[in-house]
Amino acid sequence: MDRKSIIVIAACLGTLVLWVTVVIPKFTPPPKPVAPGSTNAPVLAEASPTSPAPRSAATNTPKSVIAANALEALLEVTNENSHYTFTSHGGGLKLVELVNYPETVAKKKDRPPTSRGATLNTQTPVPTLAVVDGEALQGDGIFALTRTATGVRAEKTLAGGLTIIKEFTLSTNYLLGATVRLENHSAEPLVLPEQKWVVGTATPMSLQDNGQAVGVMWYDGDKKQDVSGAYFDNKTLGCFPGTPLSEYRRGQSNVVWAAIHNQFFTLAAMPLEPAGEVLVHKVSLPKPSAEEIAATPGVNREPAGFTATLLYPAVTIPPNQAVQHQFSLFAGPKEYQTLARIADRFSNKVDLVMNFGFFGFFAKALLLVMNWFHDVLRLSYGWAIILCTVLIKLIFWPLTAASTRSMKRMQALQPQMAAIKEKYKDDPLKMNKKTMEFMKENKVSPLGGCLPMALQMPIFFGFYTMIQSAIELRGASWFWVADLSKPDTLCMIPGTHFPFNLLPLIMGGTMFWQAQLAPPSPGVDPAQQKIMKYMPLMFLVILYNFSAGLALYWTVSNLLTILQTKLTKTEPVVAVLKPAPKKGK
Repeated sequence: MDRKSIIVIAACLGTLVLWVTVVIPKFTPPPKPVAPGSTNAPVLAEASPTSPAPRSAATNTPKSVIAANALEALLEVTNENSHYTFTSHGGGLKLVELVNYPETVAKKKDRPPTSRGATLNTQTPVPTLAVVDGEALQGDGIFALTRTATGVRAEKTLAGGLTIIKEFTLSTNYLLGATVRLENHSAEPLVLPEQKWVVGTATPMSLQDNGQAVGVMWYDGDKKQDVSGAYFDNKTLGCFPGTPLSEYRRGQSNVVWAAIHNQFFTLAAMPLEPAGEVLVHKVSLPKPSAEEIAATPGVNREPAGFTATLLYPAVTIPPNQAVQHQFSLFAGPKEYQTLARIADRFSNKVDLVMNFGFFGFFAKALLLVMNWFHDVLRLSYGWAIILCTVLIKLIFWPLTAASTRSMKRMQALQPQMAAIKEKYKDDPLKMNKKTMEFMKENKVSPLGGCLPMALQMPIFFGFYTMIQSAIELRGASWFWVADLSKPDTLCMIPGTHFPFNLLPLIMGGTMFWQAQLAPPSPGVDPAQQKIMKYMPLMFLVILYNFSAGLALYWTVSNLLTILQTKLTKTEPVVAVLKPAPKKGK
């Protein structure tokens, strides 16, 4: 590569770094002042009927009719996995705290994680299984809460003889059973309007969570649907501004389950009978304060959440009769094996909330193998990732070696192939035919270098999606890495908000080394070959802030490829079996 090309590439990379570290922080407008006493944390009232209701931070959602100054009673129950908080405001589940998973993981290995557990339904405007947008089904929205032998009971009687009874029953595997009864105690039929039962609100996990993994999923019995910020932004081609959408509404009496989720946790409502429709609204969350922005690099300045609601059609209840809905609620980590057991139990494929995507088969297999290495061989997850990478490389070793040999033979045959092109340059069809015959006789293929890479791409994407959603890697440490699910930031570069991540730099170095060792592709312009050797620099920029687990996998894979390339290069090139036709014959 000439000096001008190197200067251009270096200038582009430098401009990109300056844009991220200097231009964006400098010209991003400061946040609006936060009112004194406000906070980003959910407000938890004492378990007393005299405490005032916390003011909701979220906006743009279906509203409850509860007055802002209405008194709120809370009832808390706990089992071995979760701490549940129920509220009289709407008679539903207000907050779930997962006692076995810390709310935040320390960025340094010598610092312990937070003592508080990770929460679900944080900052929700209305609780799970509250009904909204309909005074006929709410009244003043205040329910009476009582503790039962197996959980909590919420009850309310409205004018006209309608009584709503909700029974919540604690179970295992992060499950919570819920039964909702609408009883008509009058002498006349009751015509109830469309019912909107809240699933919950998905929110980011931390101030630095950019919200890309926050959203709502639902299953229609055939395939999973995913609703995220991209839907509501409604940008043309995903880039150009469009007209924002206010709500998402889908379903034709086929909503098998609906789940709010972030990267590692989910709350899924699984009705016994499919719901009519699912309704999703984007909600605005409190913006970080100036102090939080200054103290937290990479803070999300425009946090948003998503509230999901199950819709049931209008119904008429005869006198002294009742309508009943049954739900199973899962509120816990996105742990594949737990979700797979629940999916088998209810035959509803709720494990699709893992969002493994098109290469889900490979993601599941890799996750199970990684967990086997960790659980059976007692390896840390860092070493389990390394062992998985070695296993993958061993499986593809013969194919990759054959590809490298084929490329070496192709390189050795270049003079003969050039002679064929020169002889038949006036007849392209014949030139191609003679070239293919010559390559076949010498047992080489133009696809030899691409095929192994194409076959390994599903493995790579499966590994990528697995690492992005595997709760097992959250907080898993390895040498200097405190959390394999996050970048391995050692420090911030002085004078900037730019992190110093060591593993991506090592990964970029091994990619560059590998590119220098790779045999040149036959027939490719020399300038293009030189540019390809510097492509790792661009990959380094793109993947710099990806998880340390992915960077570890890619680094080890690069080192093994380098080893194989060096070993294969020492092998002699197979002699040409048949020379190319001489010019003039």
